[in-house]
Amino acid sequence: MTAAVPDVLSPAKLGPVQLRNRVIKAATYEGRNRKSLVTDELIEFHRRVAAGGAGMTTVAYCAVSPEGRTERKQLYWRPEALPGLRRLTDAVHAEGAAVSAQIGHAGPVADAKSNRLPSIAPVRSFQPMSMTFNKAATAEDIARITADHANAARMAIEAGFDAVEIHFGHNYLVSSFFSPRLNKRKDTYGGSLENRARFAREIARAVRDAVGDRIAVLAKLNMDDGVRGGLQLPEATQIAQWLDADGSLDALELTAGSSLKNPMYLFKGPAPIKDFAAAMPQPLRAGIRVFGRAVFHDYPYQDGYLLEDAKTVRATVKLPMIYLGGVTDRAVMDKAMDAGFQFVAMARALLMEPDLINRIQADAAVTSRCIHCNRCMPTIYSGSRCVLVQP
Repeated sequence: MTAAVPDVLSPAKLGPVQLRNRVIKAATYEGRNRKSLVTDELIEFHRRVAAGGAGMTTVAYCAVSPEGRTERKQLYWRPEALPGLRRLTDAVHAEGAAVSAQIGHAGPVADAKSNRLPSIAPVRSFQPMSMTFNKAATAEDIARITADHANAARMAIEAGFDAVEIHFGHNYLVSSFFSPRLNKRKDTYGGSLENRARFAREIARAVRDAVGDRIAVLAKLNMDDGVRGGLQLPEATQIAQWLDADGSLDALELTAGSSLKNPMYLFKGPAPIKDFAAAMPQPLRAGIRVFGRAVFHDYPYQDGYLLEDAKTVRATVKLPMIYLGGVTDRAVMDKAMDAGFQFVAMARALLMEPDLINRIQADAAVTSRCIHCNRCMPTIYSGSRCVLVQP
């Protein structure tokens, strides 16, 4: 007998966590931290999403190590951060929603100059944004960063989070280990796919062992780096199967693209080169104006644009799965539910309209006003927002 397709707006369990519906605010960097700590603006950002009806909101990006930040203002896990994070989780819970923390290590995406710490990659490599070289991760680095993920998950419990989402995407550190293009190691963390997936599996197990069943453990996994020689769907599908078999996760969210080589591959739609350039200091501003098209490509946008690839992975694993990519209205949500996904994640649509879920609950015909111009992307440097909406 075929299982009934769940109603996306009905309550659901995500691991040990009860959600009021199956809609999750995806992790998108908010740009609202100061001194690597929570601000009132960050709390209000997530409170509005919670008040707007989402079942769970995701705080991004919470680095597990100080050198794992993409830039110096970004939050990283340490005792000083916990009081602010507790205020944030309390504010979200007061609105009836759950809250997840995205934990991870930026690796080669980290800005070493901003962090004043060396960035880390599978092998020594050049980082054009900071004009420095990433250092090759040693065995000691791998063990330390694995432990840092476990410690971050423990602190997330202390801060009142309901879930953690481990970042295995976008050529951040773990994702860069997946990539045949970026990972040229000769040890047990390089070469075969099984070796390149080892780091991720060890981190997921360490996090699960640290938290037990006290909170939900999710992972965001790249399906396709969108880069020649990078991770592609067949290998990503195998990694998903291994993560499923390991039993470390409560759910898997699928993503795509490389923050290093092809950031627009995830978002689709036009690349806002002028806006990116305007957000940057010189000489990066001039460099983006001249060479931006070499990194920021335009891709045609359509609703549900990752669904076909995601269905390939969905068919091979038993884990609950979260669909991400062009979710704008009830019709796309229902299509994901019909395809076997248990949850959906939204990003740009909720950035423009934090109350969109409440409006869809009141009228199923409501659709997002987001036009996917992507001009929100460069605002991460000054506070993520929709530039089409009056502050």
